[in-house]
Amino acid sequence: MFHEEVERMNWTQLLSARRFGMEHYAQSTKHERTEYQRDYDRLIFSSPFRRLQNKTQVFPLPGSIFVHNRLTHSLEVASVGRSLGETVGRGLRQQHKDSSAHFEEIGAIVSAACLAHDLGNPPFGHSGEKAISTFFSEGTGSYLREAIEQEGGRWADFTSFEGNANAIRLLMHQFRGRRKGGFVMTYSTLASIVKYPYSSELSGGRNKFGFFASEEKDYQHIAEELGIIRLSDQPLHYVRYPLVYLVEAADDICYQVMDIEDAHKLHLITSEKAKELMLAFFEPELRLQREQTLAMVTDVNEQIAYLRSGVIGLLVEECARIFLAHEEEILAGAFSGPLIEHISTTPAVAYKKCSQFAYQYIYRSRDVLDVELAGYRIIGFLLEVFTKAIQNPEHAYSKLLLNRIPEQYETDAPSLYGKIQSVIDYVSGMTDVYALDLYRKITGMGLPMV
Repeated sequence: MFHEEVERMNWTQLLSARRFGMEHYAQSTKHERTEYQRDYDRLIFSSPFRRLQNKTQVFPLPGSIFVHNRLTHSLEVASVGRSLGETVGRGLRQQHKDSSAHFEEIGAIVSAACLAHDLGNPPFGHSGEKAISTFFSEGTGSYLREAIEQEGGRWADFTSFEGNANAIRLLMHQFRGRRKGGFVMTYSTLASIVKYPYSSELSGGRNKFGFFASEEKDYQHIAEELGIIRLSDQPLHYVRYPLVYLVEAADDICYQVMDIEDAHKLHLITSEKAKELMLAFFEPELRLQREQTLAMVTDVNEQIAYLRSGVIGLLVEECARIFLAHEEEILAGAFSGPLIEHISTTPAVAYKKCSQFAYQYIYRSRDVLDVELAGYRIIGFLLEVFTKAIQNPEHAYSKLLLNRIPEQYETDAPSLYGKIQSVIDYVSGMTDVYALDLYRKITGMGLPMV
């Protein structure tokens, strides 16, 4: 338990329907509790969200067997997130019967944030993030460091490139020709996406931070309005917005469980092993019930789907229980680690085994590694040619390349930091197929139909 003098965030302030970029309209909003659903709908119909269908999740983009891409993963995370949020919302209402906070809207907030959590991820899976980082830290882009730092730019934004921070930029930045506020999302939805609420200066060289220097002041404004506890000013560091824990949990649940199901469909693991991994989540009595139901189903894929559904339901209940039990710590910014690390022993052991198995037999499989290798080559090449072009815009070849970049990206930004960001905005927004096609065209390996 915490003493009364410990600073805590409060739910009434935390759950805000104010929209970023439309603050002057806040007083005219009459149907406040519908705003979070509008966030969800706005994302569903957006171009960046549609492009997720052609971005690798873990496995190469599907041929005859349909496995998850970034879009299907995001939809499933949003579904799990809604269940988590609604369960927690009901629990919080029981714990705070007299509160004026809109606990019933937590499911909609978390669901929208889950839908957006991967919007900033570059092509070719997580290797895309690493490819961008290493281009600047140890690749041909490393020579830019001195010039960036001399003008006061934050070099770590590039060497520790983070898809999560890029999602916040995509949602908040006013790209050329677009309206102020970017997607004009609610403060609560935006805050729910920021998994690591601190500057890249605190990343320690890892791909973990919450916002680029270009969005820092905007996030600071949102955090202060929501009453998120600030830990330091320089570098800027906040505690997590409480609903981030639910978004993270939904992602954690889907990653492990769905990757096992995909690996089974691709025959990377046997049916017996997939069932063994999933049945291990249940206590003996529940496990027996699951096994009895499995005996009535002959379709192996349906068996795996049944177990997957049960595991997700179990983990949703576990993570919601942990959140509610540790509410005071979360509101005080004193809770440590993701919710999934605090669940009961049996599912915790099973989850760890799934993680270890997935890393050894799935994430290191030949097909996955081949995508990563291709991603490094393609992303590194595109960054190299476009960063050279923005530094020499008067060259004939540079003009051809820069004409390839849509006008919304500010390649003529006043600072070198801004110019490089425009290139990263362009490359990170590409689908796998688009990046490969552009790579082939620039290198002369592929030509448009004449």
